[in-house]
This record gives sequence, C-alpha cells and structure tokens, in this order.
Amino acid sequence: MDRLHERVGEFLACHRVAVFIVAYNAEKHIESVLNRIPDFVAKNLAEIYIIDDSSADGTLRVAREFSWPREYAPLRIYRTPTNQGYGGNQKLGYAYALQKNFDVVVLLHGDGQYAPESLPDIIAPYLDGYDAVFGSRFLDKGLARRGGMPLYKRLGNRVLTGIQNRLLGSRMSEMHSGYRSYRVSALRRLPFAYNSNDFHFDAEIILQLHAAGCRIKEVPIPTYYGDEICRVNGIAYAWNCLRSFGRYRLMKMEIFYDPKFDLPGPPAGRYSSKEARTSLHAFVRGVSLPANSAIIDIGGGSGESVARFFANAHRVTCVDRQVGESTAGMEKIMMDLDGDWREIGENKFDAAFALDILEHMKSPEAATRSIFRLLRSGGRLYASTGNVAYFVIRLMHLFGAFNYGRRGILDLTHTRLMTKKSFARLLRNEGFRVEKIVGFGPPLKDLNRESPLFHLLDLAAFRLARLWPSLFAYQLLAVCHRPDDINDLIRKTFA
Repeated sequence: MDRLHERVGEFLACHRVAVFIVAYNAEKHIESVLNRIPDFVAKNLAEIYIIDDSSADGTLRVAREFSWPREYAPLRIYRTPTNQGYGGNQKLGYAYALQKNFDVVVLLHGDGQYAPESLPDIIAPYLDGYDAVFGSRFLDKGLARRGGMPLYKRLGNRVLTGIQNRLLGSRMSEMHSGYRSYRVSALRRLPFAYNSNDFHFDAEIILQLHAAGCRIKEVPIPTYYGDEICRVNGIAYAWNCLRSFGRYRLMKMEIFYDPKFDLPGPPAGRYSSKEARTSLHAFVRGVSLPANSAIIDIGGGSGESVARFFANAHRVTCVDRQVGESTAGMEKIMMDLDGDWREIGENKFDAAFALDILEHMKSPEAATRSIFRLLRSGGRLYASTGNVAYFVIRLMHLFGAFNYGRRGILDLTHTRLMTKKSFARLLRNEGFRVEKIVGFGPPLKDLNRESPLFHLLDLAAFRLARLWPSLFAYQLLAVCHRPDDINDLIRKTFA
C-alpha cells in the first residue's frame, strides 16, 4: 500500500487531477462519499466538484452544508437548471474539466456505490501512460458476488460485456462499471457531446476511446450494494448498448454514419484500390487498349487503382487535386477538378478513366463535358458511380432512413446521387454513346480477404449485380464511346 501511495503522490504532485461527483437524489450518501476520499488524495487534488442533476431531495443542501477541511483541495458544488440525465451530467462534468485544463478527471457516484477508497488504484496507472482507467468488479473472481451484486445483474453484466467485446474485438472484463477516469487530453479528442444523455453514454464513450486508439486500463474495485436506488431499466439499457455497438460496427464498414463515431480513421474521400477479381478495378484493369494509347486518369489520386497498371505500355496522365508520389513514370497534373480544365488541352487522349469521381463534382455535367473535349474522336470513357437505387438503400428508405457515411454510396462528399438510368442519361446528354453499363457488388472480399463467408457473399453479390444491375449493383461502370461532335463533323465534311 505504501508503494501505491508513493506512486499516486508522485503523479498528483506533477498533474492536475480532479474528482467529479455525479449526484441525483443522493441526500443520504453524499456526505459519506466525501468523507471516504483518502486524506492524502483529497489534499493533493486540483479540485473536487459535485454536479447535482436537479435532485428532488436535499442533495444540494447537504453538500453545501458539509464541513470540508480547508487544507483539502477546493470543493465546488453546482446544480443543473434542469435534469440532464446520467449521460448529460457527465457531458457537463467533462466539458468543465476541459475548460479548467485538468490532466485527469475521475468520475465518482454520489450514491456511494463505488468506493472512494479506491481512488489511489484508479489514479496510479496514469504513470504508465494510459488514456483511461476503469474500475472493474469482475477482475478478481468472486468479488462481485461477495459484494452483494444480485445474480441476475452478474449474469446480465457478463453476457452483455461478452457480446460487446465480440463486436468490438476487445477483452475488457466489464464494460458497465461507473467507476471511470479519463486523461483530459484524450477526452479532448472525443466528440462525447454527441453521446446519449441516458445511461448508455458509458457504452458510447468506450467506442469512442476504441475508435481513437486510446489505451484503457482496468483495475479491480470492491463491489458494494446498499440501499441506493437503481435507476437503470436493464432491458432498455442493454438494447441501447448493443444498438450503439452495432452502429459503430456498421460505420467501421462505411455502411452507416454517426458523428459521435467520426474519429480519425480512413479520411473521407480516400480512394483505395480494390484487388478482388469481382471488383470494378479488376474489370477496368482487364480492359484491352491499343498499344501506346494516351490515357488520362481523372480523380485517381496516386493512380494505384488503375493508372499504374497501364503505365508500362501506355502514356498515362493523372489529374487530381493531390497526386501521390506513386505516380512515378506518369505525367501529373494537379488541379481543382471543379475548376478550369482548359490547361489540359483538347482532343489529346485515346481513353479516359473517371472512376467514382463524377458524383463528387459540383457540376457532373460540366465535368463530363470536359472529359468529352479531352478525348479524340473514337476515344473510350470508363466512368463509374455508386448506385443510389441499390437494394440496401431502398430498404433504408422503406424504414425512413437516409444515412450518409464517410465512404460508400452515401459518401458525405457526394454532390449528386445517381441510378443506372440517370447515370446513362448524364453521359448521353454530354455527347457520349453508352455501349453498356456493368454492375458490381460491394467490395466484400476486400473488407475481409481471409473469410470464406465474405468470399461467398462477395461472389453472390457479384452475380446478382450482373443479373439485375439497377437493383443489385452497388457500383455502376459505364463503357462509353466518344463519337464525332459537331466540330469534328464540320471539319471532316468541309475538309
């Protein structure tokens, strides 16, 4: 214990640590919670603050009348103007911690369910660089049972935690402890203001920590069940937790978007190469072009998806706002695709690739017109877009959902959504002859190349997309021919 106190004292001496007490109708317990904070901790904290969530009893009065020793850290007591809920109260407390520039904030419950005596155990691991430290009632076998946790709560906690671990790919012993602490620099990176005001705020902040790559440490804490009132509806809480974890998984697959989980990851708009044989990129790489053709890749970034494949046998030009270093051996033109294309010239290219780019343009019509001018008469255009009539999107509409994401058909950066018919109409209106439109399923195999299940699903999606592209195609590829325009006809007619 002396070594633990020494470590905690070392950390408190160099860091501003605050204890945040959430309180609601805790009149009977708030004095005990304050009294049980270890003396050496109370003396070295930066601050202890209580936020009473508009209690209906005398919690605020008891806290204000409590005799707090002057040699201890400042004790500040606040009250919300209206009840914010358990999650809403935490949002206020963490926002306050950010404003005060604390280094670490520890969450305590005003009803005494979590032992203030364990504060040293919660604080000490921060010396090892962790971003969050949680108390767990299940790290020590049998501790929860000996502490009086009812059997149904123990079973429910373990089952729910197990499912959440499986969904998240984590190995936490408990995800439902309210004894938590956070490094404030980690909180600053999390959009916790989007989280629920209800009890599953705690589940959502775990997901945010995971998404941000933060390190969580669990420490054993004693379990205490006394006369405090449980205000959690267990079934609703479990459902909300699982729903949040499910949404997080869908967002990681770029199927769903929720701003609370929009943390650093694949940047929006990043165009990655698909390697599966059923993918659009594999199809385009298999296109046969005359030797030494002049090719332009529009919006392909580094050219990794398609352009590099043709670079050995053809003359390739990559055009994008940012062109990567891997375009070595190809001509690079860095320009705003929503701007003026005249610097590229006219009638210079035999083939053009515009893969998943037209839907990002402020004016897809103007961009398609510019591509037409870049191509020589008889040139080929291979253009692709997402299919907003994909059956999954249709099902979402059936249930009133229309969720944009960081990638995919409903990418946040898309300005235009197209079906098979509207995509073909766009290309025809700007002069192209659409020879065929080929459908492709979602890149399931590229999401998990080792899974046999993903392989089978990918193959099934591929077959359905070819069979009925307007309904089952996730992506649409238009193969187009550039005919003579009026200027070509005038030149040839009157030559």
